[in-house]
Amino acid sequence: MAANIQRTLIGDEGLTPTSHAGLTFPFGERGPQPGELLTLAEGIRWWRVPMTGPLKHVNGLILDDGDHEAMAIDTGTASPRSTEAWNTILDGPLKGTRISRILGTHLHPDHIGLAGWLSRRFDDAPIVMTRTEWLMARMLAADGRPDVPREQLDYWRGAGWDEAQITRGKESGWSNFAKMISRLPLTYTRIRDGEELRIGGAAWRVVTGNGHSPEHACLVDYDRRILIAGDQVLPKISSNVSLHVSQRNEDPLGDWLDSIAKFRQLPEDLLVLPGHGDPFYGLHARLDALDHEHRDRLDALVDLMAAGPIRAVDCFTTLFRRPIGPEVIGMATGEALAHLRRLEVEGRAVREVRDGVWWYARA
Repeated sequence: MAANIQRTLIGDEGLTPTSHAGLTFPFGERGPQPGELLTLAEGIRWWRVPMTGPLKHVNGLILDDGDHEAMAIDTGTASPRSTEAWNTILDGPLKGTRISRILGTHLHPDHIGLAGWLSRRFDDAPIVMTRTEWLMARMLAADGRPDVPREQLDYWRGAGWDEAQITRGKESGWSNFAKMISRLPLTYTRIRDGEELRIGGAAWRVVTGNGHSPEHACLVDYDRRILIAGDQVLPKISSNVSLHVSQRNEDPLGDWLDSIAKFRQLPEDLLVLPGHGDPFYGLHARLDALDHEHRDRLDALVDLMAAGPIRAVDCFTTLFRRPIGPEVIGMATGEALAHLRRLEVEGRAVREVRDGVWWYARA
């Protein structure tokens, strides 16, 4: 995974598996096969959009939206594999069905990469998103500067990267976001937290969260007890929560923990349809595990500081259970900085800058 913000925002999930104790998987863990739509409930079908990378696919949903019409939720990346898979289902199980709307749960390319392509294929079918996700996607797609900005170099240096790592980061280039999404239209349909969205004959309530992305949209059907969760709640991995170069004074991990508390107010018996992995029951157990594990990692970092100040790169062995090589160092750096920033906000750590490097010590 490349290291800069543009190339980190691709739907990358956390670097370590997390506890899924207490979850049940009513459809097993086989999932739909290539070209197959698996019915989850009346008017809701699930398929897996293949893509390159360690996640291998993103979950797509097809919701009936009227006579011979359907809403598509999350699309896969603008890549030959995802496009071919879409052509297969449009010419197969969806033949004769018009895609009436495309909803992107959030801005990452594995979720909106083919939204523009699909919109144009169906006579400018509207793209439905929250405002912040839409505007951020438009901004990132437009930022095509050829060189890595000075602010990004300062960010890497501040996190403790050595010169060889910085050189590799510079060689990887700056903007890859636009290459992973098809051209977005100029207009979109905005959805807001708390509003009701009618899809076919069903009423869905919009519930937003953040931390993984700025205004991630989830949908709840209270009548049928279903939560379309995107990447806000995943069954076996923790969504990546990173402090990016543009967020120096923000607290994404605090936002993530607040969102966990918010989603904890939803009913426990919802069938959760995640953006990756398999549908499951056990929403509260999963939210509790995510909350506890992040707080345990914060405590572990405070313990690590007992020996003296640390940098973001010094956190890797404490936070992650896998080696951190060049392909994931950007993601690991963002997650480490999000944890260190949270400790600052909590008053448990203080930051000092020495020769451009950020050192964190126990408060």
